[in-house]
Amino acid sequence: MTATRARLLDAATDVLLHNGAQALTLDAVAKQAQVSKGGLLYHFPTKQALIAGMVDRLVGHFDTALAQAGDKPGAATRVYLTATVEQQPTAAGSAADRTTAALLAAAIVEPGALAPLREIYEAWQRRLENDGIDPAVATAVRLAVDGWWLSRLVNLAPPTRGLHERVYAVLTDLIDAE
Repeated sequence: MTATRARLLDAATDVLLHNGAQALTLDAVAKQAQVSKGGLLYHFPTKQALIAGMVDRLVGHFDTALAQAGDKPGAATRVYLTATVEQQPTAAGSAADRTTAALLAAAIVEPGALAPLREIYEAWQRRLENDGIDPAVATAVRLAVDGWWLSRLVNLAPPTRGLHERVYAVLTDLIDAE
């Protein structure tokens, strides 16, 4: 990814997080990134292309991590856990959390914005179902992790220090028990 492209995606995230979904315009992103509108259009010819770029960047680290999970039973499920939730709670959200929050805001004004994310979730689910452990356990871990991630993302009573580590250990033990 070029530095300019990354800067444009960062700018789009900032516009969404600080100004709301309605403020996501190509002009606003170009201004935030300090790039000409022509420079923005070179990388992202439409707002939909910009949002798709945000989705692609978001899922890239998951795809890379899952591809490197190996063949040990439960390896992909463990990677899903570790790539989504830190073993120790952090005060500030990760870059992926910021991008996801921005994408959820974008989905309010662009209902189709999450279509690519839905497709990749299907692929991730299939990978977990074929992870060498009980598919119900892998799916339960994914659903627990997704709910945990969402609670952190929108601050819906996420587990506090101590409980965070214990929940993480429970999910790890569940994977290892298979």
